[in-house]
Amino acid sequence: MQPTRAVKLFGTDEPVASARTLRAGALEARLEDGALRGIKVGGVEAIRGIAFLARDKNWGTFAADIRDLDITENADGFRITYTASAGDASQSLTYTARIEGRSDGSLEFSADGVPQTEFTTNRTGFVVLHPLAGVVGCPVTVEHTDGQIVESAFPTEINPACPFQDIRALTHHPLPGVRVTCRMEGDAFEMEDHRNWLDASFKTYVRPLAKPWPYVLAKGEPFTQRVSLTVEGASDATASADAGGVRLCVGEVTQARMPRLGLAVPAEEAAAALSHAAALSAAAPGFLVCHFDARQGHDAATVARHKALGDALGVPLVLEAVVPCQDGEGRPTDDAAILERDLAVIAQAAVGATWERVAVSPASDLKCTLPGSVFPPAPSWEALFAAARERFPGVPVGGGMFSYFTELNRKRPPAAALDFVCHSGAPIVHAGDDESVMETLEALPSVFHSVRAFMGDVPYWVFPTAVSMRMNPYGAAPAENPNNIRQAMNRIDPRDRALLGAAWYVGYLAHAAAAGVDAVTLGAVAGPSGIVNTKGDIARPYFDASDAAVMPSFHAFAFGAAAAGRPIRELTTSTSMVAAVAFEGENGPALLCANTTPEPVTIRVEGLGPSPTLAVLDEESFEAACAAPSALPSRSAGEETTLDAYAIALFTAQRSPH
Repeated sequence: MQPTRAVKLFGTDEPVASARTLRAGALEARLEDGALRGIKVGGVEAIRGIAFLARDKNWGTFAADIRDLDITENADGFRITYTASAGDASQSLTYTARIEGRSDGSLEFSADGVPQTEFTTNRTGFVVLHPLAGVVGCPVTVEHTDGQIVESAFPTEINPACPFQDIRALTHHPLPGVRVTCRMEGDAFEMEDHRNWLDASFKTYVRPLAKPWPYVLAKGEPFTQRVSLTVEGASDATASADAGGVRLCVGEVTQARMPRLGLAVPAEEAAAALSHAAALSAAAPGFLVCHFDARQGHDAATVARHKALGDALGVPLVLEAVVPCQDGEGRPTDDAAILERDLAVIAQAAVGATWERVAVSPASDLKCTLPGSVFPPAPSWEALFAAARERFPGVPVGGGMFSYFTELNRKRPPAAALDFVCHSGAPIVHAGDDESVMETLEALPSVFHSVRAFMGDVPYWVFPTAVSMRMNPYGAAPAENPNNIRQAMNRIDPRDRALLGAAWYVGYLAHAAAAGVDAVTLGAVAGPSGIVNTKGDIARPYFDASDAAVMPSFHAFAFGAAAAGRPIRELTTSTSMVAAVAFEGENGPALLCANTTPEPVTIRVEGLGPSPTLAVLDEESFEAACAAPSALPSRSAGEETTLDAYAIALFTAQRSPH
């Protein structure tokens, strides 16, 4: 079977959503699925997006069915109208949208809605996204619903709560001398720091979380919401491409080291992974993070499978242990006797394996607790880690959150209480489209900086992170994906089997290296985010019908694992389209990079010496790369290299003859 180009890039043949660029004066925006994206003023992104969304009681976003779309463009601007419906078999609402862009650069987006049934929702209404570049740490004027105007700034460190509440309008300066005011009407709005979930934006949304949710929109009761933008002032500054093209310049060796790189071992995938031990060994992981949760029936036999896999790969094991901390009724508790009982069960099951380190978390912390809410009863951080050290003497004990940075940011452990801190990640918590997935890389510097800000020099481990979501702290479970589509909160996301996913992994590793993260767990031994080809529980185009041995992510992982512990080199770049990290390889300087866009990018790499070699994973090499767990072939690199859509590449210096 020949994989289609779409399967190579995205792991699915689902069509990419079409987009149309519209202009009104100095303003430019893209219309995509009824929403506006990339709203620019003078070529500089001022607003990342404006969308009207309806969400269910588990925070899942309904896909809107858009009808009667009409787009009119003229010299004065543009006008868009459409009708849409959202919901499922049990409930629905309809709304009429109107978007108008004017020659003065102003914009208005309104929605008039009517629930066709009682409509249960956690949030229905407008969402406005401000980008990060030129916004983080910069001034903003906040007009509140009571008319009060406050001068403030977008936060630099990620705010665990809402930076601003009761918002009517926000004004910021995307360009010197240019003011953009975003006014939101129809209800009170508030802002959350979207970087908490890796989203590369500050999100302002309707209906404060302090109000009860889910809530019910009454059948037949109409509502209206509106978002408008106004642009004031002018600037000579505009966004422009680099006149000299895309350049990546490798510099001197630094004192920093590349992170260790490991793989997740979901308990249910350990046996399947063992039959692929040779391929997994070829990726050379530095450790395996082994999940254990007695509530799921994990026991000594589970640990035996973890141990067998570790022995087969010759790789140290890290225990990720969920401590139930539940009373006889299944309720969270901080009872010290129950903590001791639960840790005794874990330690007894784990006695057959040797652990390099142990991470523990009470089960209640697997679910989010909103700012302002009371955390469920749980042992204190000090009691939790002290009890774990007694059960695992001489082994470094740590934790933080097995879920996402969001939860760690909301419940921060004291640095003195643990030997290392951890959290996980996924790029599809709020949005499932390709562009949003890649944009999450922009949020990583803020995440890593924020952890260091409140944890100091405590060793920092990123726990199992992948495109697919392994857990859902905000609902019952991640979304099932029988139709193999792009959507938020996928348990099985097709891009984990595609070039896009491999490029995202390279981008994640590059940012982690730049931030001094000690260890990163990317992908898994098998399963939805596995780097080897094992059968799954949904149809997988190409991989089900081929003899492919590994996924594209295998090569991204292997490149990173081979660089683990090596000195990092300075790197300057003229573009954000290519994620990259430079390090000292066996023969001298090396550069690992990825094109994070769906378009070809031509780059010029400097500082690698004469005639560097190049190994590339792209559309052309996809099938050969997936056929076997062998290294990608190398060739001489020219003065310039074109990286196709979501391609990854490793440049290495030639060995000196002297």
